[in-house]
Amino acid sequence: MHVLNQILHAVATVLVLLGTVPLVVAIVQFLLVGLQRFRHLYEDGPPHMPRTVVLIPAWNEAPVLPASVEGLLRMRYPPDRLRVVVVDDASTDRTPEVMRELTGRHPGRVAHLRRENGGEGKAHTLNHGLAHVLDDDWAEAVLVMDADVVFDRDALLRMTRHLADPGVGAVTAYIKEGSGRQGNYLTRYIAFEYITAQAAARRAQNVLGVVACLAGGAQLHSRASLEAIGGRIDTSTLAEDTVTTFETQLTGRRVVFDGYATVLAEEPGDLAGLWKQRLRWARGNLQVTHRYRHLWFRPWKRRDGHRLGSVLFGLIWFSLLATPVLLGLCSASLLFLYFTDSDRSWELFRWLWVVNLVCYLLILLLSAVVDPGTFRRCWREALLYPGLVSTCFLVFTALPGVFLPLLERAGLLTDDGSPHLLMVCVYAWLGLSLPLAWAAKLLTGTRLRFLAPPLLTLVGYGSLLSACLVAAWVQERRKADMTWDKTEKTGKVAAGR
Repeated sequence: MHVLNQILHAVATVLVLLGTVPLVVAIVQFLLVGLQRFRHLYEDGPPHMPRTVVLIPAWNEAPVLPASVEGLLRMRYPPDRLRVVVVDDASTDRTPEVMRELTGRHPGRVAHLRRENGGEGKAHTLNHGLAHVLDDDWAEAVLVMDADVVFDRDALLRMTRHLADPGVGAVTAYIKEGSGRQGNYLTRYIAFEYITAQAAARRAQNVLGVVACLAGGAQLHSRASLEAIGGRIDTSTLAEDTVTTFETQLTGRRVVFDGYATVLAEEPGDLAGLWKQRLRWARGNLQVTHRYRHLWFRPWKRRDGHRLGSVLFGLIWFSLLATPVLLGLCSASLLFLYFTDSDRSWELFRWLWVVNLVCYLLILLLSAVVDPGTFRRCWREALLYPGLVSTCFLVFTALPGVFLPLLERAGLLTDDGSPHLLMVCVYAWLGLSLPLAWAAKLLTGTRLRFLAPPLLTLVGYGSLLSACLVAAWVQERRKADMTWDKTEKTGKVAAGR
């Protein structure tokens, strides 16, 4: 029995330490950013300006199309080498009227394709446009974007220069949350998230030579690359952009992230819209994980011309997908140790938050360096990103000499320094934060919706994303319908420029 207890305690200890993996992997990605200069992606060279068609799938996008299309035509790119094609997916708003105005104002440069029988989703809409674009030989490159994004004037020039290398099949830009002063607490959380998930993570993937996803709102493909993957976008998953990214690399062509090619996008400003968007993304990533299960952690596949089997790339991918499980196991292990070895549980709890504190401070510092402009706008949300409760744990970890005496006087610690029973809720917090985040989402549809923002602040934005991932697992398990629900756009990005 003694041996069994030792084994259980050892397993619990390992599970607690595994709870730090997502943050440690995030730090590794940030550290890899510094090595990007050795990939020579941004060296000055002669401009490369292939004939480019911009393909915009649109369903009821009348509020945002004028600014997006006009912005594209004002980019620093030769007018005779740029065309815009809007694929109207049977819109029921003023999209047809808006497009008549735009095509009349820019004849030969703007085209309107309409699907009378739409509603099948973004991928089917894109394929309708690709069939038209690839039907003749004018296009040498195709830029796929969302109707609401606004490109910086030199973004396309920065992206096309990478296609001068025939080994590059596709390029993606840095999509930034673009609501600016018209945003709210939620859009600022998203802005900080995008620093870590795009500006840092995709630069790190450049270093590894394998990119996880071409941003759906800004992906540039060479014609040769599109034709090599069949000239069509995958329609069997909710992650058509990620599948396209993987398939491009499986042909032996590289995918590049250009962090200096920036694009502003309108992101959801309420929890219901964010949940709908991220649930679709999470389900898509689960589908991709299963679809390419033969590639994960197989570095010898590199000889096939791609690095999708890289061990570090696999750790990056699965550390995100496994976050809810790791958090739950971490909390359960701490609780188990509390009742069987309270001294060990207390020490592990302290070390867990020491690691979290170090990683958290490094992420804040490096985020401020990677994108200082965005960080200045959302620094408060960055500080509260783990949630107010977890931030308090971090402060306690940083200043134990100040807070330990306070806990002792409050009776939360016994004489031997081990946790009191009331500390069980603290040990369980990482696991409890997920259902509480889900509750915040549920409140948005009730009279108590005003409680949702403070509850999210309490549990943390990251907990909301983890809860959304759990919901995605459930939907995939139930084989729920794969509906492509778009988020409502209002045009506030263009209005704020």
